Amino acid sequence: MSLGNSISLLLAVLCIANASAADSPKPVIVCSTTQVADFARQVVGDRMIVKSVLAAGQDPHLYEKKPGDAQLVSTADLCLENGWHLEGNDWMRKLAEQSGRPLVTCADGCKPLEVPGVEQAMHDPHAWFSCTNAATYVRNIRDAVAEVDPDHAEEYRSRAALYLDELRALNTWILREINKIPVEQRVLVTSHDAFNYFCQAYGMKAATPVGWSTGNEIGAGITPERRQQTVDSIRQHHVKAIFVETSVNPTMVREIAREAHVEIGGELYSDSMGAEGTAGETYIGMMRENVITIVQALR
Repeated sequence: MSLGNSISLLLAVLCIANASAADSPKPVIVCSTTQVADFARQVVGDRMIVKSVLAAGQDPHLYEKKPGDAQLVSTADLCLENGWHLEGNDWMRKLAEQSGRPLVTCADGCKPLEVPGVEQAMHDPHAWFSCTNAATYVRNIRDAVAEVDPDHAEEYRSRAALYLDELRALNTWILREINKIPVEQRVLVTSHDAFNYFCQAYGMKAATPVGWSTGNEIGAGITPERRQQTVDSIRQHHVKAIFVETSVNPTMVREIAREAHVEIGGELYSDSMGAEGTAGETYIGMMRENVITIVQALR
């Protein structure tokens, strides 16, 4: 065989191999929430396809399964949920079970805060608002994808290690920024109890008129007592501003602001990140923007 023919044969083999690799489908991860999806993308890079059931601005507590959700989940090699009943009536868990797909609860391993005012013990599901807890989510995802795709486990560990460094830097920055607010002004009033982990981690006090969920689960919903407690807390601490949330109807908070004679300090990302192209489209972006909004309004 001539040299030219040998080279042609080699090129043909390489083309076939490359075409075969290109045709090989990437594993699919289906996530319940936008935060979980962002954590997953940070770990897998382009190695896997990451999809989210929820879109930016959607409320996981109130979300109702749609006909296409079961089809989406059925394509997954791995499903990821926040867990701890963030997904109202455990809709993500039910979708995964119905499709027979493996499911990882990303909040597992975090130190939970208990939902106050309920007879049965329930974990507050908004654990990602502490950067330390967010790191636990990332480790859970790292370990899960390494099991799905062990051939590239070292890649996933490397990406996760870099992202964990970024979360530690974010945590340090948040502490520094919150320290700009006078101690007596560090009261965070929002639409519902989404920020208890944030307040515990960063030295603030939470006050909300609604419980941990915007849905009708146990312990959720506004009561006259909670509303009055919120107004009293605003007045007692001479709170300068209160906040609405991007995924929650702002009407009630605006009414409380008028009643308590305080300003609306801005919109905070809570149960959902921002839309693509916004400053809050990633977890680090949403946390950064939230902190800047809080500090500018309360300092």
